[in-house]
Amino acid sequence: MYVHEVEFEGRVRRDLIAALRLQPYSEKVVLPHERTHRGPKEDRLALLRATRVSLEPLWFLYEGEGTDLGALLERVVARAPAAGFAGPEGTEHRLWVISDSAAHASVQAALEDRQVLIADGHHRYETALAYAEETGAGPDEAPSFTLALLTDLADPGLAVLPTHRVMKSGIAVTGGEPRGSLEETLASLTGRVAAGAYRNHEFQVLPLEGEVAVVELHRQVIDNLLGKRSPEDQLLYTRDPVEAVRWVDDGVGTAAFFLGPPDVREVLRLAQEGKTLPQKATYFHPKPPSGMVFHRLERDRRL
Repeated sequence: MYVHEVEFEGRVRRDLIAALRLQPYSEKVVLPHERTHRGPKEDRLALLRATRVSLEPLWFLYEGEGTDLGALLERVVARAPAAGFAGPEGTEHRLWVISDSAAHASVQAALEDRQVLIADGHHRYETALAYAEETGAGPDEAPSFTLALLTDLADPGLAVLPTHRVMKSGIAVTGGEPRGSLEETLASLTGRVAAGAYRNHEFQVLPLEGEVAVVELHRQVIDNLLGKRSPEDQLLYTRDPVEAVRWVDDGVGTAAFFLGPPDVREVLRLAQEGKTLPQKATYFHPKPPSGMVFHRLERDRRL
């Protein structure tokens, strides 16, 4: 078990890295919030078969209120880290090893009755389930667990970014509130269930009915514009709103839609209700780098 700390853009986030027992979604312990697709899962399953190693942790969120995990993390990081390295996008990472069995027991007791929300790794989680079933691993053998990075929902360093959409084709959206610039459009989304739109060098804000903007943007606008056409074939995605505007101006797409950062607790609530969000509804940042910790998947290795 490890503590991971990442420093980025003047912020710090702390995570636990541990082996998480795989459970089917029907058990309501591991909660997905996005739909998956067959192609990526086939690629990841081939990688597990070839390497028998999980090369990077899946990212999960938990509600730490009422536990002493925050205090445990503070005690661990008070000593010198076992390793430190620079990561992508200007990030700095530090790792501490937790070898004390009493600390392991404390973490297990704190989280054993908690649900966890998949932040990043839906395809890899479902692939891990498939691999465990394929190998016939027992409940305490390594393939029945996945390498997991666990973050408290209340961690002040938890950053969730919006992903903007660009339609490759489609008719214009009318009836929105005009805005004079991209900056004004993005600022208008704060504290509202709304989306921004750009087409023909004009910006507008689209008020939406409902609670989660990305869900309502698809339900009330995008799905109507697409009709029977698949969103996978007709949408482009970017975290850079300037890039979305450029794609429309260059003719790569016909219209751009902008979103504000999603409310993670709303995402959790929907997941607890068994609802999934549109593809690329959330982008948790920064992601744990590959190769930081490995999880070997030999069947005879017990955890």
